[in-house]
Amino acid sequence: MIKVENLYKWFGNKLVVDDISFEVTKGEILGFIGPNGAGKSTTMRIITGFIPASKGKVTVGGFDIETNPVKAKSLMGYLPENAPLYANMTVYGFLNFAAEIRGFSGAEKKKKIEHAITTCFLNPVMHQSVDTLSKGYRHRTCLAQSIIHDPDVLIMDEPTDGLDPNQKREIRNLIKSMSEKKAIILSTHILEEVDAVCSRVLIIDKGKKIFDGSAAQMKDKSENAGTFTLEFAEGNAAEIIERLKLIDGVSRSEADANAKGTVVIKVTTSKQADKTEVRRKIFEVVKNQGLPLTQIKVEEGRLDEVFYAMTRGNAA
Repeated sequence: MIKVENLYKWFGNKLVVDDISFEVTKGEILGFIGPNGAGKSTTMRIITGFIPASKGKVTVGGFDIETNPVKAKSLMGYLPENAPLYANMTVYGFLNFAAEIRGFSGAEKKKKIEHAITTCFLNPVMHQSVDTLSKGYRHRTCLAQSIIHDPDVLIMDEPTDGLDPNQKREIRNLIKSMSEKKAIILSTHILEEVDAVCSRVLIIDKGKKIFDGSAAQMKDKSENAGTFTLEFAEGNAAEIIERLKLIDGVSRSEADANAKGTVVIKVTTSKQADKTEVRRKIFEVVKNQGLPLTQIKVEEGRLDEVFYAMTRGNAA
């Protein structure tokens, strides 16, 4: 639905966006992340048609954002970081205004407004003045205006920033419920958000794309990803370690010297190893040897560790 091809942006002699390409299809929620100054905001502004690219192309539903901006933008909904709301309007009045700007009138306009209100759970406050709304309802109202025309593409900038845990959960559930029929780009600096909502992650740094994959694939790049901690009620640590070392995919096994009353072994897998298969083989060894395993924990890796390593020039 949205295609970014070889995007460049210069401001004077400064290259801010450097040959970025990616595609987002219906059903995907792309987490678009990067450190401050990485070129993330500039890329978002180009995608939404606020500024032109110096080179490259953005198409939405096959329509070029520069040569056919009206058609491209008609397929796009945009939720900016700071909700552009008119404080003196009611929620219904604001959505009525947004629907009219999108060209709707009469029965169709009413239907669009009611659908947006229902989708974003705004019924309790639909006749309430915007300036009396909580931050959570303000976000929902702004989200409602971005989907009033039922766009195929939804661009969201920091959709849960500043919300309390309950409000974040509500907005996340809304985003996920809409993703089946839409291509969604979610720009955020909150990695928890990426892990909770996004099906895919794209990281840019110094204007360049440095990672494009799932959150799970990103976690796998963590130094501790795929580390198994095994706890046994009793046993000879050295013998257990030797048995575990024979498993394909295991790169290191070592005893935890701080364990008290039990035997704790940490097993590290190679980066290429299939973690599910390694775990299956661990259970197989435990069963065949009659080892008294009481607990197994798997370290999945941390997005923040990988993000830090990647954006400091130390690729994980």
